[in-house]
Amino acid sequence: MMNWEQLLSLRKAGDTNKRLRKEQNATRLGFEVDYDRIIFSSAFRSLQDKTQVIPLSKTDFVHTRLTHSLEVSVVGRSLGRLAGQKILEKHPQLEKTHGYQMNDFGAIVAAAALAHDIGNPPFGHSGEKAIGEYFSNGNGKRFKEMLTPEEFQDLTKFEGNANGFKILTEDRPGIPGGIRLSYATLGAFIKYPKESLPHKPSSRIADKKFGIFQSEKAFFEEVANELGLISTSKGKNLSYCRHPLAFLVEAADDICYTIIDFEDGINLGLIQEEYALEYLINLVKDSIITKKYHNLQTRADRLSYLRALAINTLLTEAVEIFMDNEEAILKGEFHEALFDRSKYEAQITDIIKISIDKIYQSEEVISKEIAGYQMLSHLLDTYTEALLPRDGEYTNYNKLVLKLIPHAGDFEDLPVYEKLIKICSYISSLTDSNIVSSFKKFKGLKI
Repeated sequence: MMNWEQLLSLRKAGDTNKRLRKEQNATRLGFEVDYDRIIFSSAFRSLQDKTQVIPLSKTDFVHTRLTHSLEVSVVGRSLGRLAGQKILEKHPQLEKTHGYQMNDFGAIVAAAALAHDIGNPPFGHSGEKAIGEYFSNGNGKRFKEMLTPEEFQDLTKFEGNANGFKILTEDRPGIPGGIRLSYATLGAFIKYPKESLPHKPSSRIADKKFGIFQSEKAFFEEVANELGLISTSKGKNLSYCRHPLAFLVEAADDICYTIIDFEDGINLGLIQEEYALEYLINLVKDSIITKKYHNLQTRADRLSYLRALAINTLLTEAVEIFMDNEEAILKGEFHEALFDRSKYEAQITDIIKISIDKIYQSEEVISKEIAGYQMLSHLLDTYTEALLPRDGEYTNYNKLVLKLIPHAGDFEDLPVYEKLIKICSYISSLTDSNIVSSFKKFKGLKI
């Protein structure tokens, strides 16, 4: 059974002494420092030009990955604080003996939620698929015989969650341990605490995808052991039960994309306002003040009111479900998303179904994702050929291309897998606009 004292570890990469909560400087608490480090990172800033709903949207009220991540972190902070208050009531020794406070839980969930999309490639989830299909069906197939099955799986099923863990923890020249977050925050960040193989989706939510590349496997195991996560490994492949707070990070994301992507669809005219408002009212019918709602004169104000009620409704329920199942979660016996137990599941499902039909599968989104596929495939071809030419000959063109990759000289003596995963991570770090610009340069269409 997992225990909260271990799960709330303040340890960071490279620490030799244990960090004690009681000894923390009240003005610079470790978990709050995590949030600061993420928000000042270049990887986080790049989310301002990455797709949330509409790729390369010129409409200022549509969410990007950055605005989405900020909103998820705000919801996550509230979820963490509410849950933290109840956890401390249930386990008073955490506060009396160790000094943990309600806000510590909020800070951990807020930081992990802030970073939850930091590893996502350009063009949303289609960007992940474009990278994966380059290796499974495109020119990247040529590398299969050079890699272990696990390494090749990392590439053919390229996963933004695993890339996020890489970005947060990877050594960089002069900066060991990446941005050095506390292990508690890293644990809450990892939604899928397993490596890419075996690929056997099960009823366990933690098996839905994977969250660790082979390149970070050793460090992930160190984090999991420090936190006391329960191992579910069979054979050589690592897998663990989730950190309990990862359920709250997931819930914060679920709340925001369910409600706010839907709101974007209404603002873009992809979903009829009257039709959409009816679905939101169904979700908040227990808390809506009808007179107040009918006094609102503009669509924006009506939407804002319903959005706030919907978020508060789901937030309150998520904490209730979490605490009702806290013991099972600590035992590693809870294997679904919190909202799978929601009494509003039918309403949530209806809203998501409309978002899929009207927004995610709209002509504008699909046409831009098709273009994104082509551009990402071309960039992968260009960079992999420059790093690992088919005929072994490094042409002058290859050498010029390599000069565009930051720290490409550090790749020179790396194994094939390390080169490939680094190049995929580099391409994933580019923004939607960066990809378009790079593609045009390589095609000779822009100077």
